[in-house]
Amino acid sequence: MSIRLPNLAVCADDDSGSQSGSSSDDDQDQSWDDFAEESIAQQPCLSLFEDKQFPSVTEALEYDRNQHNFDLDGICSRLSLDFHERIRLINYIRKNNPSSTTAFTGKEPFFLEDKYLIPVIADDPLLQFQPDASWSDSDEEAGTTQAPIADLQSANNRIRALEKKLADSKRDIVDYRAFVGERLNLASLSDAIKESDSASRPARDDDSHYFDSYGENDIHATMIQDKVRTSTYAQFIMTSPSLFRDAVVLDVGCGTGILSLFAAKSGAKHVFAVDASDIAQKATKIVKENGLDNIITVIQGKVEDIKLPDGITHVDVIISEWMGYALLYESMLDSVLHARDRFLKPDGGVMAPSQCQMMLGLCEGSEIHKERVGFWNDVYGFDLSIMAEGMFDEAIVDVVGPDAIVSEPYVIKDLNLGIITPRQLDFSSSFTLISTVERRTKVHAFILYFDTFFTTTGDLVPVGTEVKIVKEGDIALAEVWPVGNKPAPQRRASLGGKKLSTKITSFSTGPKSTPTHWKQTIFLLREPLMVVEGNSVVGSFHCKKSETNSRELEVEIHYALKESADAAVGEVTVQMYKVR
Repeated sequence: MSIRLPNLAVCADDDSGSQSGSSSDDDQDQSWDDFAEESIAQQPCLSLFEDKQFPSVTEALEYDRNQHNFDLDGICSRLSLDFHERIRLINYIRKNNPSSTTAFTGKEPFFLEDKYLIPVIADDPLLQFQPDASWSDSDEEAGTTQAPIADLQSANNRIRALEKKLADSKRDIVDYRAFVGERLNLASLSDAIKESDSASRPARDDDSHYFDSYGENDIHATMIQDKVRTSTYAQFIMTSPSLFRDAVVLDVGCGTGILSLFAAKSGAKHVFAVDASDIAQKATKIVKENGLDNIITVIQGKVEDIKLPDGITHVDVIISEWMGYALLYESMLDSVLHARDRFLKPDGGVMAPSQCQMMLGLCEGSEIHKERVGFWNDVYGFDLSIMAEGMFDEAIVDVVGPDAIVSEPYVIKDLNLGIITPRQLDFSSSFTLISTVERRTKVHAFILYFDTFFTTTGDLVPVGTEVKIVKEGDIALAEVWPVGNKPAPQRRASLGGKKLSTKITSFSTGPKSTPTHWKQTIFLLREPLMVVEGNSVVGSFHCKKSETNSRELEVEIHYALKESADAAVGEVTVQMYKVR
């Protein structure tokens, strides 16, 4: 299938504070949500009932309405189906092709069966397409009228309720993608075992398993559809001509090559896109389909082993999206730092991103504790609490609401990507977390997330720089290549002999920002802490690569409650976790 790169870049403020791009041409502006939804809606789609393909989802749904008297969106609305029930309905029909679809009541057994969460058709756009307002459970869409908001407190309460509902919905989508990916990977592994002689196969090492997982489509779709991630990279690359124009760029772990495509469009002289997985073969075709094979060279192999062609020994910029859960999970940063030491120009070379900060905080976490631990205490009248024992030994990767963090965040590790070494990625850090809640609150967990910064010079951001918190609808993509694909005028690196100041671009994976595919990392406490405003939790955070799998992490947290500045530190508790 031909894949074409839309002529889009992210609106951003320039160094002088004025907004770049045109805000007056509303018909040319396009939000990332609109772009993603439109892209899904325009994908080729099969009818639910026939082996007949249509150019778009909307045309397939219209055909089914006219020819089979089946209105998917109407059924979902009539039965008040939630996200997962809609998925099950689609897969049930595709798999069984029932003779009658007009008598569904929503009580059928298949609406509860997980086997119908597995796509019958790979990359089925119907499972990703969400109609604008046809089956939401909001009060307005259900036909009820809410009372007018009488005061600020009521407005804030309603906002918090809507933010929680939004976070829950996003978690549903992210969890479903992870569930499908896990089930499909397990199925693929089972098939491979059946088709081969296991005795003749060598044991799979950490690297081969890791690179194999990145050869599949689903993981790349998840990353590209992460609007915070992809649009922030796009913003930095496509609005930094002073850095990318005529530059030689190395993209480490290129995946589909999306960052390389951005760099080429931003004026790079040549881009070397490197990936050790088989996705590199698709990236080569993508580059050619987009007419950029004269600028982008895709190299399949580990960055530790490759050589750059044409006698090139150094590059001006290294771009990479290497971050994992809890920032360091997967250990891809080791390879990026190896690439830096081998290939980055020693004088003036820039790492993108240039800095990452690991943030630790106190998490109220009652909902996650209830779902993961409390659930097992009473299952149809039986005590199954033994099932929850492992929950305190494994970090949980999940999304929590913006009000879940109940302390000021603390930087437990500040990574300067220009100078940090792989050895420094195993670390220990002391911390002090000061409670911000006004009344006594039970803290069930620590929360870990990371903030990422890009600078056009590769320098660290000034102390106190606030990361950009992305709210729903904040991300705007603007067209920077007009009709004919002719480059728009670009700002030069200097003006009147005066060098422009460093431009900073950033994003956060914390709970106050729009959720990303990284979510947050939650460390549940065996014994919750009771805190009020001004209390502090002090301790130390220890992180290292796992001894049994170098791409996993082992975390040890020592902590104690200190009720006031003058009070003695309470009893120290130690808990150990695995991030995997």
